[in-house]
Amino acid sequence: MERIVFLLLGFLLLLPCVVMGGHDYAQALSKSFLFYEAQRSGYLPHTQRVQWRGNSGLLDGKASGVDLIGGYYDAGDNVKFGLPMAFTVTMMSWSIIEYGRQMGASGELSHAMDAVKWGTDYLIKAHPQPDVLYGEVGDGNTDHYCWQRPEDMTTSRTAYKIDPSHPGSDLAGETAAAMAAASIVFRRYNPSYSNELLKHAYQLFEFADKYRGKYDSSITVAQKYYRSVSGYMDELLWAAAWLYEASNNEYYLNYLGENGAALGGTGWAMTEFGWDVKYAGVQTLVAKILMRGNAGRHAAVLEKYQQKAEYFMCSCLGKGSRNVQRTPGGLIFRQRWNNMQFVTSASFLLTAYSDYLSSAGKSLKCSSGYVPPSALLSFAQSQVDYILGDNPRATSYMVGYGNNYPKQIHHRASSIVSIKVDPTFVTCRGGYATWYGRKASDPNLLVGALVGGPDAYDNFADQRDNYEQTEPATYNNAPFIGVLARLHAGHSGYNQLLAAPVPHPQPKPAPEAKPSPISPPIVTPAPVSSSAEIGVAQRVTKSWVSKGKTYHRYSAIVTNKSAKSLKDLKLSISKLYGPLWGLSKYGNSYALPKWQKSLAAGKSLEFVYIHAASPAQVSVSAYNLV
Repeated sequence: MERIVFLLLGFLLLLPCVVMGGHDYAQALSKSFLFYEAQRSGYLPHTQRVQWRGNSGLLDGKASGVDLIGGYYDAGDNVKFGLPMAFTVTMMSWSIIEYGRQMGASGELSHAMDAVKWGTDYLIKAHPQPDVLYGEVGDGNTDHYCWQRPEDMTTSRTAYKIDPSHPGSDLAGETAAAMAAASIVFRRYNPSYSNELLKHAYQLFEFADKYRGKYDSSITVAQKYYRSVSGYMDELLWAAAWLYEASNNEYYLNYLGENGAALGGTGWAMTEFGWDVKYAGVQTLVAKILMRGNAGRHAAVLEKYQQKAEYFMCSCLGKGSRNVQRTPGGLIFRQRWNNMQFVTSASFLLTAYSDYLSSAGKSLKCSSGYVPPSALLSFAQSQVDYILGDNPRATSYMVGYGNNYPKQIHHRASSIVSIKVDPTFVTCRGGYATWYGRKASDPNLLVGALVGGPDAYDNFADQRDNYEQTEPATYNNAPFIGVLARLHAGHSGYNQLLAAPVPHPQPKPAPEAKPSPISPPIVTPAPVSSSAEIGVAQRVTKSWVSKGKTYHRYSAIVTNKSAKSLKDLKLSISKLYGPLWGLSKYGNSYALPKWQKSLAAGKSLEFVYIHAASPAQVSVSAYNLV
């Protein structure tokens, strides 16, 4: 009896640790979008929830004869840097593309799309001509000399641009990627806006590829703050990959296949991913294209991209030939200054790749052996949990989440009393004297902000002048929102390799310019071969208009209605005029995906295709029941 009591007491002592280990990912997701509202520049909308902020930067671009009002302040200062802003938009969009369904279930999809649109609205303004792109508003040197809230700033608001005489392929390439990725996000919600974004992406990619050069050689004031150390080759591949995803245009797939070696996509094996170095992101996205069965004649090259993607994954898991450093508490550690950006970016790639592998029925191949997809997701979750408080200091590095989080962050707007509370003008140097050195909590809570985080030994000092650890950044949160949405949803049983549309946000925010609704097409049943053993059913799941032509997305379900396993299935598909996902090409026919050897009794398989015509004609030409 005493032994039972002892074991019971031991269990009860452990129970609080179990409870404390769980986190409210939905709450953290919701708070992340509040951070983006606090970072807004320009005229704030009536839907603004962060009420302590006011309008700012209302003359941006005027001296250059262009409207550059809007966009985001990148971190704790008041400069609008184009390269990290575009990367932020790309990663927010990728998060929605992969996990928009999960965001919708959390009621946060409309906020996510608002956050993307606030960025893309500005990027459209910054691209007034095909070969002109404004890449910075403000000057980091004069801005850092002052400590003022955005509503009061008296610093330089000079606008800096790239053009054919002053190229910036990295800036133009990243902005093209942002526009292309965002066009996918808005394809269903706002087709006309989606088409506008894609048009800008096409132009920006051509500009980046034709006039090659590093943007910080043209916009030299950016060198001290966002120097493009990796150059522009990764951004050219990054943009091409996103343009292929957005357009299905073979030109961009060919670009990836033909330039993989020359531009480093198949050569660079990376252990980091962020606003400067995009190779791991490119390689992960290309691996998705490959596993989806879209590689075509470039399969051998795309497999080399995938090998480098898996090198990155293995290095993060500590199972590669060169592994990332971790703190004693288990956090990925890359550098002292804003290390958090590398943690969240890596966590997103690990999460997405885990789902790609699961969808393809594959495992990760590391130098130490095969690793199941679940291990990647588990490690990503460990990084998220560390950020939210499961660490040696029991500190949440998201402001406003949990009971113990940074309260003296390096951020001008949050550290100075709101202009709505005290409209007294804060002077350039007066802000330092009154507010910067103040040893007290910020008067405005920057809810949802992810700060730079701890050092290599899990140490952290909550001090405003400790900018390496207490300054937040927009690109810290952008990949984080996708991981949070995925973790909150759990296992939702979706195929990550299908070209599934982003779900419609609920409730739907009223768009600024509502496109004309597309009438559902009148579809007659497509000729199919259905029998007692095999059934084929098709339906339209989505329609949109592009350049005056109406396109339809068709879903086809193949069902094994027999009592045996279906093998060696061959489908004949005629009158198909667009791309198809979910089947493998087999001569003039289509077969089960390479990762699926058979279809069990009673099970179904879905494939999808897109074209501007009535349904394709699908018939079963061969099969075996075993």
